[in-house]
Amino acid sequence: MKYAVGIDVGGTNTRVALINEKYEIKERVQFGSDPKNPIKTLNQINDVIKGFGEKIEGIGISCPGPLDLINGIILTPPNLPGWHNFELTKELEKITGISVQLENDANLAGLAETVIGAGLCIDGQIYRGAKGFAQEVANCILWKNGPSQGDLKKGSIESIASGTAITKRANDAGLEAAHAGEVYQLAQEGNETAAMIMEDAYEYLSSFIATLYGVLDPELFVLSGSVALKIPGFIEEIEKRAKEKVYDALKSNVKIVPAALGEDCGLIGAACLAFFDLDKKKK
Repeated sequence: MKYAVGIDVGGTNTRVALINEKYEIKERVQFGSDPKNPIKTLNQINDVIKGFGEKIEGIGISCPGPLDLINGIILTPPNLPGWHNFELTKELEKITGISVQLENDANLAGLAETVIGAGLCIDGQIYRGAKGFAQEVANCILWKNGPSQGDLKKGSIESIASGTAITKRANDAGLEAAHAGEVYQLAQEGNETAAMIMEDAYEYLSSFIATLYGVLDPELFVLSGSVALKIPGFIEEIEKRAKEKVYDALKSNVKIVPAALGEDCGLIGAACLAFFDLDKKKK
């Protein structure tokens, strides 16, 4: 049996999994990411890999963008300020001695869900664009002078509809909430500020998805992450609103589904990346 390592790096946690060629997770370890010290996190990853005790064919790593995928460099992810312009692929290969493939976290989540598709998949391949920066949609501006988050511009979709953004907006407004689910709960209890923040998330995200349907005509959207998967009715509400925003002829095409693999989609997608690279080398 061949094994790859899938890694999902986030601003809060890093998850490392041993995954076999049947895409089954055999072991997994989670620890806190160090947003200011990437080398510390990479050394922890290496310790976990050694602890698996298996021969590793390759490593796939899922990371938030923007990324320079051609050169394996993390550019300026807002939740990893100490990782900016960090040569992730080069450094992790140096530490582990194993071939490493880097990909955008949203692309790999999609790849895992179908073992085909991703942020944008064309004929079974992730579309990276001319310079490797395709699918960096977090900074797409929808709201003039809207909220901002980290290095993202004011009114960007991630600054409105991500879990971190929803929580930040609530905290900035004086509400006590540790995560987006608590903001949702406050809204359900009648808090007008929380309700407004959730309304913005629903409205702008559905508008963004409706726009993408008009541009790309995808078969479906797969939504993952804590907001989509843990807030009751979130995906259904986004689909309902997106249908209202497209041409009538497109309404039946709008299909938005939850990630079947849940929070494991990034790990499985990263393993897909490693195994696909292994197959390319064989050829």
